[in-house]
This record gives sequence, C-alpha cells and structure tokens, in this order.
Amino acid sequence: MTLYGYFRSSTSYRTRIALNLKGLDYDYIAVNLAQDEQRQNAFQSLNPQGLVPVLQADDLLLYQSPAILEWLEEVYPDTPLLPKDATGRMHVRALSALIGCDIHPINNRRILQYLRNELSVDEDEVMAWCGRWMKEGFDALEKRLADDKTRGKFCYGDSPTFADCYLIPQVSSARRFKVDLSLYPNIVEIDTHCRTLKAFADADPMMQPDAPRTS
Repeated sequence: MTLYGYFRSSTSYRTRIALNLKGLDYDYIAVNLAQDEQRQNAFQSLNPQGLVPVLQADDLLLYQSPAILEWLEEVYPDTPLLPKDATGRMHVRALSALIGCDIHPINNRRILQYLRNELSVDEDEVMAWCGRWMKEGFDALEKRLADDKTRGKFCYGDSPTFADCYLIPQVSSARRFKVDLSLYPNIVEIDTHCRTLKAFADADPMMQPDAPRTS
C-alpha cells in the first residue's frame, strides 16, 4: 500500500494512526500542500478533488479519510477500531463525525487560505476563527466524554477506535492554533494516553519524512 499525504494534514494524520493501529505496512509519498503540489496534474490524476490523503492498494485508489478508515476496518478486521455492538459503533462514528464533520473542515487549510488571500482577513482574526469553531466542538465533545461513565482511557471503551484516530490530530491542530485546552481535561487525558502508544507516536506529524527538520 502507498499513502499519499502531508505531514500536517489532519486527515492524513488520522489515516496514519489507523494504518499503524492495524499493523499495516505502507509506503509514504509526500504531497506538499504548502507548495500546492495537490493542484498539479500528477496528483490530480489520483484525486481530481486535489485533497489528501489518497491510499493506493494495488490498483485501487481510496480517497476521503472516513471511507478509507471504513475500508480498512472491513478488509483488515484484526485489531478492530469499531466496537462489536451496533450501539457502540454508532457512538464511535458519532464522536468521529463531531470532529471530522463539524470541527476539522471549518479549520481546513484551504478555508484558512481563502480567509487570508481572498477576504484579506489578518492572522489574528484567522486564529480567532479557528479558536471559535474548535472551542464550540470541544465543548460538546468534552461533555460527551464526561457523561460516559463506562469510558476507559480512550474516547470510547478500553481500546482505541476511529474516534481516537480523529481526536489526536484535532488536538494537535488546537495546540497549533493556541486553543486553551485546560478547559478540556477529558480530551487532554485521552490525548496524553494515546501519545504514549507507538501507533500514535509514529503517526505524529513531526515524525514524518516531509516534516521540517531543525538543526
């Protein structure tokens, strides 16, 4: 398998976590979003939408990280990332959607670039935009996590699920945009625990070959 992604892309990050949790080997090809490589013909031939990640499995091209995670779950059911029961799967998918549908897209790079370049929004206002929507989403997520008295060290139950694959990249993004995470003790607790696990640590943006290196 080959994963086309970008070190800082949250969608690429969540896909790396899922691949690692399932113990799957893959080659990594970086698509530099900062240099608009996703707009070039070579990548557009893989995904006309010009978005990462794309996962190539033999002749199959997979796109959209929610669909990729579902495909991985169906094709590689060992080390499941969804609960066995229908109610549990619903909860995990709902937590994932809270992050993947209602927080992440509004803070996606192409949205922020539109604010900066097309609407001439200054950087302080861009940061305020990011903080506004992350806070609203995290407020709801924190309450969901606090209300689940059966939860272990993860978003749901006692083992990592899709929801953790979604959460950890969003927390990383929140830190980058200086969101006050002290308001979210359950989120921080889950993030701290997940980062002790190799699958999450190896997926970290700064561990990727296209991450900037400091001397």
